Amino acid sequence: MNDQIHTGDEHGELGDAEYAEFMELAAQEGFDAEEVESELAAAGHGPLPVLAVVGRPNVGKSTLVNRIIGRREAVVEDRPGVTRDRVTYEAEWAGRRFKVVDTGGWEQDVLGIDASVAAQAEYAIEAADAVVFVVDATVGATDTDEAVVKLLRRAGKPVVLCANKVDGPSAEADAAMLWSLGLGEPMPVSALHGRGTGDMLDEVLKALPEAPAATFGGTVGGPRRIALIGRPNVGKSSLLNKVAGEERVVVNELAGTTRDPVDELIELGGTTWKFVDTAGIRKRVHLQEGADYYASLRTAAAVEKAEVAVILIDASETISVQDQRIITMAVEAGRAMVIAFNKWDTLDEERRYYLEREIETELQQISWAPRVNVSARTGRHMEKLVPAIETALAGWETRVPTGRLNAFLGELVSAHPHPIRGGKQPRILFGTQAGTKPPRFVLFASGFLEAGYRRFVERRLREEFGFEGTPIHLSVRVREKRSKKK
Repeated sequence: MNDQIHTGDEHGELGDAEYAEFMELAAQEGFDAEEVESELAAAGHGPLPVLAVVGRPNVGKSTLVNRIIGRREAVVEDRPGVTRDRVTYEAEWAGRRFKVVDTGGWEQDVLGIDASVAAQAEYAIEAADAVVFVVDATVGATDTDEAVVKLLRRAGKPVVLCANKVDGPSAEADAAMLWSLGLGEPMPVSALHGRGTGDMLDEVLKALPEAPAATFGGTVGGPRRIALIGRPNVGKSSLLNKVAGEERVVVNELAGTTRDPVDELIELGGTTWKFVDTAGIRKRVHLQEGADYYASLRTAAAVEKAEVAVILIDASETISVQDQRIITMAVEAGRAMVIAFNKWDTLDEERRYYLEREIETELQQISWAPRVNVSARTGRHMEKLVPAIETALAGWETRVPTGRLNAFLGELVSAHPHPIRGGKQPRILFGTQAGTKPPRFVLFASGFLEAGYRRFVERRLREEFGFEGTPIHLSVRVREKRSKKK
């Protein structure tokens, strides 16, 4: 696998010979070599490094996140407590891609502001490879800011200090005052107007690792990482305890730098797994309103650190919007997935019937994820969890050689051509799988492929090659029109 090491970044996961063959194919079909290479590089990346944006309320975190991701996706509202479905976004700067965790979602709480700011910062810092700490330059450093600095010091992650609301030269002096925080040079920025954000992002790229520290499966024989996720009170802790049972091997007391819960090493089915802590995270009292938001921040942190997400759903209740949200989070993060229906022992015939209907309608989009019906209370069917996790991991790591993929695509296109639109019939010309974990395909086509046809291609890929328990990313590159010189 030596070529993998040299070519990992440039060619995605294609070996040298396969890459050369593929580029020749692309040239024959009239694709520009540079375009094809950038497409392969984009699809071949491993997990992206994670940047957390933290700071006290009203310093402009969400505005800054919108600026970084280049679109208004993080909701900016003056009213605290706006729950949002997403806390993680993908961004790109100077050709490098990374993820941004926005902690601006919920910012007031009866415990006093400091506790909630600290709680959010903890979860976000935990998931991150680097941190942007946003301070309002016009106000200067407050006690809350000082408290966050302490957290950052303990966590030991690289920090870029963003002095926000510097709208003109006169405010630059305010920014300079923030040297006193001891976090290095304050980067003067106006998130609202975009002033200085480019320089700040250049600093961020220096702080972010090329690839995240958690290179999956990088340590030979290191335990695989599982996130046990699900909405509050669905039974995550009891499942974890039941799973650990008497067989609990080492409970690794590597106290998370900022809080006590640990990643539990647990032996199951003869293998040691690392369960990343979502179940054990300290419940903070009085966070009723922010609870949803914390739950999603926590879930995002756990999913970022895991390879497999085991999503726990309470079978005795109707599948909720929150369940859907958590599933979407795992799919978007591109993790292997297992759906575990808990409290199965409590269901009567009628509920089982309705649950099956719900699964058909509500969970249609992840019909590829292995399902286990368990009871955390009685321990029923726990032994089925490990084979399901192993299946999902195998799907997540599956790679189809380019030759075999193109033979399959050729047959597919001739048997099921794309519908004719506007007198034209777009065709998939060829493709390759540029990455795994999750499987990422790049298809090159003669015209735009409709969403319905893409879904059909994905479904057929699954039927042909398995991919059980993993999301699949398909990106389609359309050949640009060129004047043919005859």
